[in-house]
Amino acid sequence: MAHTTPTNIHLRSETKALERRSALSPTSAKALLGAGYRINVKRSSGRIYRDEEFEAVGATLVPEGSWPSAPKDHIFVGLKELPDDGSPLPHSHIQFGHCYKEQDGWAAYLSRFAHCGGILYDIEFLTGEDGRRVAAFGYYAGYAGAAVSLMAWSHQVVHPGGPPLGTVPLFPSAPALVESVKAGVSSALPHNSGHQPRVIIIGALGRCGTGARDFCLAAGVPESSILNWDMAETARGGPFPEIATSDVFINCIYLGATRFPPFVNVKSLSEPGRKLRVVCDVSCDPNNAHNPVPIYTEYSTFIKRTLPVQLDGDGPELTVVSIDHLPTLVAREASDEFSRLLLPSLKTLDRRNEDGVWKCAEKRYRVKVNDLPAES
Repeated sequence: MAHTTPTNIHLRSETKALERRSALSPTSAKALLGAGYRINVKRSSGRIYRDEEFEAVGATLVPEGSWPSAPKDHIFVGLKELPDDGSPLPHSHIQFGHCYKEQDGWAAYLSRFAHCGGILYDIEFLTGEDGRRVAAFGYYAGYAGAAVSLMAWSHQVVHPGGPPLGTVPLFPSAPALVESVKAGVSSALPHNSGHQPRVIIIGALGRCGTGARDFCLAAGVPESSILNWDMAETARGGPFPEIATSDVFINCIYLGATRFPPFVNVKSLSEPGRKLRVVCDVSCDPNNAHNPVPIYTEYSTFIKRTLPVQLDGDGPELTVVSIDHLPTLVAREASDEFSRLLLPSLKTLDRRNEDGVWKCAEKRYRVKVNDLPAES
């Protein structure tokens, strides 16, 4: 495809601590170059792909942090939100904004685009004609969530009453992660009367739930020890005692605008006989009133990977995993898949003012800007 004036795409370096994922892979950068786009890659020592991998396919490497001085018609592709420094954002940015559901700080973040002519194309709301998201990290979010959950379970079983799980190492590949967690679970079994952990996955039929289930199986948890729940099993409304009698609960639903009874709450987990040790909320929106896991109020991280929950009753210690960028645990596999899914839409960026993914995304942005409080 020939462009009269080539569209410039910049791959941002991520600023979130320990974020290794990338919205573009060297393979997708090469494809965009072949389609007539100019690809500029911000140097980054933390990205899972080395700078040289992009340079080898013909991308132009530019200094990290240089993007604010770029021409206003250049488009920036990233993943996580930009630092909360109040600076104006006059460019078009493709990223997860975490502000369309009116999360904490949403108005201040969105106004940084609105006040200077910028546009936020929120990746979470990039949808095709069928209404489905064009690209998501769902599978590897569930995969990594299950991994950290089993790490936390193994640690608690081996070290009852001890300090919670500490820093999670970031692995070079998914197979390396599987082998590490599998070894940890095996070492915990003698401390658990030889019993495998009982894992309940809610949202098991989606991509996120499939990833969680696949990891559990890969790590040696037998199918018979996994409860795969979805809409049919939760239709009766919670809280569900089956969660309290499991060892690990992984919540993999997409948290939308519908409010329904909580899957668990502090009361249900304080009843006698609780076995549950680990809750992993892959949906991870602790301040959302619709969150069906209302037992925590902050995020955990790869450094502080679990949060203790204070409960009454006779159950063991309970911790919550609420890391909002879980797929960075397996950054290369996650980035390879995500960039492949996003590529067809990126190839149409030169026609973004026409109907399609980008026109719909801009319309959604304009609607949300109209919802900004007057003082923003």
